[in-house]
Amino acid sequence: MSYGASSNNIFTKPQLLIMKAAVILAVAGSALARTFTVYNACPFTIWPAIFTDLNAGSSVPAIENGWEAPAYSKRSFTVPDDWKSGRIWGRTQCDFSKTPTGIKSCLTGGCNGGLVCDGRTGVGLPPVTFAEFTLGGTGQSDYTDVSLVDGFNLPVRISNTGGCGAAECTVNLNKDCPEALRGPVDANGGVAACKVTILSNLFTAFFKLHF
Repeated sequence: MSYGASSNNIFTKPQLLIMKAAVILAVAGSALARTFTVYNACPFTIWPAIFTDLNAGSSVPAIENGWEAPAYSKRSFTVPDDWKSGRIWGRTQCDFSKTPTGIKSCLTGGCNGGLVCDGRTGVGLPPVTFAEFTLGGTGQSDYTDVSLVDGFNLPVRISNTGGCGAAECTVNLNKDCPEALRGPVDANGGVAACKVTILSNLFTAFFKLHF
């Protein structure tokens, strides 16, 4: 069973998406490409990452697969009109000086490749909140969702100018994460992520309590 933060948004291209909360993303469509804008709404630095599902198509966004985003900064990039599927997420508390290409260079959301995630194996290390996209799907519609299937590390919101409702998980689940589901902790002892384990019923109960 999927524990997404909201049901899929479906809209016909071209439209505009915005991913907000800890991470904000916008997508403007044209005949040839869409423009995404990722905005870090956190008061601290995060490291956004992108992964393209190459099984769905060979086109990739016109940007590296990871970068540093200081607090309240934003960055825009385009994806080809035939970019089919991918995900975007935020990584926290990264240090690439000791293991530049290691998956554990970040406290949460790390990937193979380090700062710039590997194009084939650089999926985010759970627990992490994913913003997921399938473009040009059934009926040439675009589908978006905020997924907690792999756990939670940052609040995320995806909104749009196409009149669709927002897909979002804007509650900081780390704050009240049950002890059995607590992921890594930061230097101050705070919970940095809430994980999914075989205790799925516990996670389901916790999720429903907050939504």
